[in-house]
Amino acid sequence: MKEFNTSGPNIPHQHYTIQRTDLISKGLKLIEQERYFTIWAPRQTGKSTYFRQLADKLTTCGYKVAHINFENYKNASLATFIFNLIDEINKYWELNFSNENELAKIFKLITKIKNQKYVLIIDEVEGINHEYFGDFLHSIRNAYHSRQNHSLKSVILVGVSNIVGVVNDNASPFNIADNLNVPYFTDREVFELLAQHEAETGQLFEEKVKQKICQITANQPGLVNGFAKKMVEDYPEKATLTYDDYLKVEHWYLNVAIDKNFANILNKAKEHRNFVERLLFTEEKIPFKIDRPSIKELHTNGLLKEDENGFVTFWVPFYKKRLYDAFYPYTNGEKASILRSIAVNELFDANGKLILNELISGYKQYVKRRGFNVFREKDENGNFQSIKESALIYSFETYIQAFLQVIDGKSYREADTGLGKSDLIINVKSNEYLIESKIYYYENQFLNGKKQLAYYCKSLGLTHGIYLVFCPNNVKYAKTIIEQTETIENITISTYLIEFDEAKW
Repeated sequence: MKEFNTSGPNIPHQHYTIQRTDLISKGLKLIEQERYFTIWAPRQTGKSTYFRQLADKLTTCGYKVAHINFENYKNASLATFIFNLIDEINKYWELNFSNENELAKIFKLITKIKNQKYVLIIDEVEGINHEYFGDFLHSIRNAYHSRQNHSLKSVILVGVSNIVGVVNDNASPFNIADNLNVPYFTDREVFELLAQHEAETGQLFEEKVKQKICQITANQPGLVNGFAKKMVEDYPEKATLTYDDYLKVEHWYLNVAIDKNFANILNKAKEHRNFVERLLFTEEKIPFKIDRPSIKELHTNGLLKEDENGFVTFWVPFYKKRLYDAFYPYTNGEKASILRSIAVNELFDANGKLILNELISGYKQYVKRRGFNVFREKDENGNFQSIKESALIYSFETYIQAFLQVIDGKSYREADTGLGKSDLIINVKSNEYLIESKIYYYENQFLNGKKQLAYYCKSLGLTHGIYLVFCPNNVKYAKTIIEQTETIENITISTYLIEFDEAKW
């Protein structure tokens, strides 16, 4: 029986596999045009699987493809690099080159071969030692200019960084127009992948589960396979995998799983913490400019992307959720104090329904007593590491989680990639509420936020949304900025304003 693959390239007879036919056609067209080109994409996008599929297609078209990985050659000597390069091309192209000591000689020998069609794919090109990387590119350039007269019809450089900027100099054959993008799966491809398991085993995924996997992973191939694999392994006997099953797996991924790709993203995010927190806790519109170091590094590692309006946004909701928790100031000891102050009986009416006004009133009293700075992390020298806006969101998060602990309630985050707001669904005695907490900036942002919350509630099948907005107390507000409960698009929206002293900060 096949399985969902979470490590290395797919082996079609062992793993559920999507044939990326459109993408293969694009690669084939470039190679038929004898183009030398680059490709880059974050890890876990399925690059290696794609190139195996492309190589198989090229083989049926009469090409011989050498697909070589140079991931760990940063410190390798030139002799070691040349030895492995020769060994691999001899194997793939069925040649018999002897050991040479110069890159130029190797490519000179290649260009003497006629009446063949060779393709060279260099994977993890960033791993090549910079001492001879330039010589390697120059050798490829020389082959490129005479490619119509010899057998090396295409060279493809593949990496997880945007290598166009590295190789696109006056001496390089690689032009920025010749860059092939390997996108994440589409929703259709994810559904097709899950359907392969359903057809083989008879075990089904609920429609909502399929949608949630698409949403939280943004269709990143590695994560899609990871979520699906965990679900079928945890519930092998279930005929249908339900939304409750999905939530348990999501909880495991967010709180328990040691994910190597997220670990790399977290390390990068810590290096650019203030910038990442601006995206997590403010709604500042930051133009997406790839030459800005923070944006480039976080984009090439799969955290950020350009939205439809040209601004920076989070790419994969799963990563955003884990970063939110990773930066949370767990050591402030506030939850114990909050627990002692919650009077459960005062928070529910005679019918056992939550009295929202009392819950938020209790939080406001807590804020007046404790403020927000206890929710900002400090370094070993006592200096704040986190931005002040993070403290606002984290304070309410801590309060609401303490409340849920008292009444044995549940919560889970929604997979939204929007900037500067936190979306949390709480389950209180079988009633669910979507809470959106955000910071006030201007009137239109405030009013549009309520409409978006109503739309979001409707899409989730919820009837009540809580709109919690932190407002600086030194601003004169329009008459529309008030606390109220209203009906928007048949959804009940309760708005609460939490004042904070911006001037003091």
